[in-house]
Parts: sequence; structure tokens; C-alpha cells
Amino acid sequence: MKDTKPNIVIFYVDDLGYGDLSSYGMTATQTPNVDALAKEGIRFTDAHSSAATCTPSRYSLLTGQFAFRNDAAILPGDAPLIIDHTKPTLPKMLKKAGYKTAVVGKWHLGLGDGFVDWNKDVKPGPLELGFDYSFLMPATGDRVPTVYLENHKVVNLDPNDPITISYEKRIGDRPVGTESPALLKQTADLQHSRTIINGISRIGWMAGGKAAEWVDEDFPHVFTDKAKDFIKDSKDAPFMLFFPFHDIHVPRVPNQMFAGKSGMGPRGDAILQMDWMTGQIVDELKKQGVYDNTIILYSSDNGPVMDDGYADQAEELKGEHDPAGGFRGGKYSAYEAGTRVPMIVTYPNGMKNKGDSDALISHIDFYKSLATLTGAPLEQGEAIDSLDVLPALLDNTVDAREEMLEESFTLSLRSGKWKYVAPFNGTTPGWLANKTAIENGLRAEPQLFDLSQDVTEQINVAARYPDVVAKLHARIQAIKAKK
Repeated sequence: MKDTKPNIVIFYVDDLGYGDLSSYGMTATQTPNVDALAKEGIRFTDAHSSAATCTPSRYSLLTGQFAFRNDAAILPGDAPLIIDHTKPTLPKMLKKAGYKTAVVGKWHLGLGDGFVDWNKDVKPGPLELGFDYSFLMPATGDRVPTVYLENHKVVNLDPNDPITISYEKRIGDRPVGTESPALLKQTADLQHSRTIINGISRIGWMAGGKAAEWVDEDFPHVFTDKAKDFIKDSKDAPFMLFFPFHDIHVPRVPNQMFAGKSGMGPRGDAILQMDWMTGQIVDELKKQGVYDNTIILYSSDNGPVMDDGYADQAEELKGEHDPAGGFRGGKYSAYEAGTRVPMIVTYPNGMKNKGDSDALISHIDFYKSLATLTGAPLEQGEAIDSLDVLPALLDNTVDAREEMLEESFTLSLRSGKWKYVAPFNGTTPGWLANKTAIENGLRAEPQLFDLSQDVTEQINVAARYPDVVAKLHARIQAIKAKK
């Protein structure tokens, strides 16, 4: 008898803000494929990535643990694998439940054990974390190496032209952005002005590997085709596809199918590209006859950012569009727009009530919710920060969390109507200080907001409610101490 366990597809867009979809209020352009999912399922209005930056959010989604427990932060392109491959993970849990698992897209969780020789098998990586198949951008689009990694091997690597990567000193003979601006499709800040590949200067230096270089404009076809191939090959058994997009992360270099189509420059065009890719994969699910028995979780790894290192006129061309959808902050921020992101769930065979939901949910909850959905047993101490919110994922009338931790460069806590932002006395990366378009929410004093009256977090009432501040600060400390 054919297994009736639902297939699982997790679409994880990069840097998509709460207001960046037409189903969430965007009027400057349209996202019909994602909007179709919203009409067929549940559109969440208070769902959150676990952190306001990419690596921590991905870490939490795949481990069910807050990133601060492993000091997970934004990683350089040559960082070791940040998830302990000897410990439980979401794909390992699903494999035990009989699932075939794959990750296709942007990784940015580190690879190897401290030094990667890109000319040999690159491991540990996704396969060691429980994925049966992986096709990756190893780090991010703005970092070297600019190559695809399929399972353990760099794709199309010529052994006579080995790859060398450095984040410390210049290597190789490729031009760099600071010296050859005429070769650039987009100018960039100093951090992003090292090795030029495909007309884009990157973070870090790369020598060799010419035949393995990617072409940024090809991403929508390359990644989408790999995802579709996995669905075709896995349709007769339950499968889980984790599809972390590169879009709409910088550098934004959309395919000619979308370039100039949004009226908002490359950032808006990248949104259209992302929407098309979503539609292509959903269409493949339908073509293979598995859509009705597939739960789709669609969301973003953090809030929006406009200027993130490249001069692509994202801010200048946005017009009246508000990527944060009226909330304060954005990527990197402790304020709501740092983590409050679009989230849509569809599952025709299992959806009880569809429509809008204001349930408070964190992506860290996917882990235990999917364990319940698939009947997978959990080990002691596995996914300690995840909650089972499956009823809320399938019924828009059901509530979920009562409190929720948000990670940025500090910690924040949502509890009922309150939002508490813990004081910050540390330092942030030098490049972050230059991001004038972003409010980080980092202050030396505590901040408290009554979201029932002040959803845009404009009025700090910490001084008026010291007892609430003390209670919520103590609660953060208790969460941090949990083991």
C-alpha cells in the first residue's frame, strides 16, 4: 500500500519583508503564484523567523534550538559546519519517519570541519545532517566560492584548475572591484569589492575554478530544475524538500525574464523571479499528482533590507512600496520587522480551516510540529526550543504561542501584548553601522512596547512598567539557562 504520509516542502525566501508580497499588501507589482498559496491555505499575520539574520534562522529551523545556544552568527564563506552533525536535526528526524530528504538552494550554515579543500569531497555538510541529496550555493551569492556544490563535490570542477579561497589576503589573478569598476554590473561597498566574477565583486578572493563558476542570472532555472527533478524522483515515497532561495538577497541579478519587469529595480525583479520559481515547483507537485498530499510551508529567513552592499537602487526605486509592511525595523533589527515575515501554509488533504491567522508562531516550531504530523519520535533533549503548533498550522482559528523569543544582536521577548527588547552593550560589525536605512533597535537601556496600542514600537514604556521589564528580563534569562 502506498504510504500516505504527507510530503513536506519548505520554501525559505531570503530577506523577504512582511510587505513584499501582493497578498500582504504590496501594490507596486504582483506575486500571483505565492498569492495562490495564500488563497488555498492559511496566511499568517504574526509569524516570525527565529532571528533577524540568515544563518541563525536556518540553524534554528533545522535544529529546533535557538542560535545563541551555539553562538550561531552570520558566517564567512569558509566557515566550518555550524550544526553538530552528530546531533539530531529536522532531516534526520524525518528520515527516521521514512522520508527521502533534500536541500536545494542557499546554504550558509558552514561546510567542513575548519578547513575546506574545495577540490576534494567537502564534508561534513548537508548529507551528514540527514539530507539524502543536496545542491547548494555553499554560502551566499555575495561570497566566494561562486560555485555549485552537489552532495560533496563542486560541480564542473576542472582538476587542472583547482580552487583556492581566501578571506584574509588577495590571491589569484582575477580583477577586483576596487581596481576594475568598469567590469562591474553593480558597484559595491568596500566589503563586497574583492574578486569579480560574472561582473559582480564579492566578499573574499577566489583563484582557479573557472569552469565551475556560476552565472547569477541562471539561478532560477538551475535551482528550480534540481528541485523539480527531486520531486519527480521521490513522488512514490514521502519526501521533504527544503528550498532556501537565494532571492531576494544581494547581489540581485535577476534573469532576463524578470529584469526591468517590476518597476522597482533589481530588488523588485528578484521578487518576481522568486514568485515564478515558487509557481514552477508547485506546478511540478501538481503534475506529479502529489500536491494535495503535500504540506507547503512558505516563509522568509528574516525581514527586509534595501541597501545591503551593492548599488542596485533598491531604495531609490521602491517608490511608495514599504517592504516592512508598516512595522518598524528590518533585517538585523530587534524591532518587529526584523523577524515578522510572511508565512503561508497549504495542505489540501489536511487543512481544517483556511484564511487569515493571527497565531503567534516561530519557524523554530516547524521541527516539533512536523514530528507530530509525521509520527516521528523525538529523543530526550531534541529540539528543546521548538513547540508543537501543528493545530495552528492547519486551522486558522487556533492559537499557538503565548510567548516568543526573537534573536538579533540582542534578545527580545514577546509575551501577550508586551514586546521587551533587552539592553545591548556589545559591538556590532563595522559594516552594520553604515546601514542608515535600518533601525537595529540596539540600546543600552531596556525597551518595552505595548503592541496592542503601539504595534510600530514607537513609544518605549519601560520606565512606566518596571515590574513588567523585570519579569520579562527574568524570563529571557530562564530561557537562556534551559538545557
